[in-house]
Amino acid sequence: MKEQIKDKRTAIIETALKLLTERGFHGTSTAQISKDAGVATGTLFNYFPTKEDLINSLYFEVKGNLSQAMGKDLETEDTFQDKLKRIWSNLIKWGVNNQEEFLFVGQFCSSPYITKFTRDEVMKEYVFLHNLMDEGIKAGEIRDFSAELIIAMFYQGSRTVVNLILNSDSSLDKNKVLEDGFQIIWRGLAKE
Repeated sequence: MKEQIKDKRTAIIETALKLLTERGFHGTSTAQISKDAGVATGTLFNYFPTKEDLINSLYFEVKGNLSQAMGKDLETEDTFQDKLKRIWSNLIKWGVNNQEEFLFVGQFCSSPYITKFTRDEVMKEYVFLHNLMDEGIKAGEIRDFSAELIIAMFYQGSRTVVNLILNSDSSLDKNKVLEDGFQIIWRGLAKE
């Protein structure tokens, strides 16, 4: 029974992700999500009482997955710069390999439909990133900018690199673009 419940919820989440990235908030009805997920509309509302609840749950899940991906193998790196580069590389690879999720985060990161509660809960997943930035500042590795600004610029830079990789032809050296993107970010942050 629990497996069947999980399957319906998963179908709803996956379908909502696909439709919301293709059609946006207003272009995606709960009826269409239900139909494409193969569940009754009432079933969708059993899991998510409103469309906003569905979007907030989806946002929380996707941002949690992104956080886990960014922190993967971070403990294998020794220097601050290497840790930051690992996070950058993980972020770019996640964006390239999880295009719908990456697009969804970009579309809904400033959305009025994402509640303050959801934003606050999501940020708990990124404490490691804030702590790393604070450590880099205290150690004199990077300039004394706010951690929020650094993270926002880091993320926006990654969106540019992911989009370049996804929309390029096969002649583009993706590893070079990843490396060059990091160097642009690093040179803006590193203390001279």
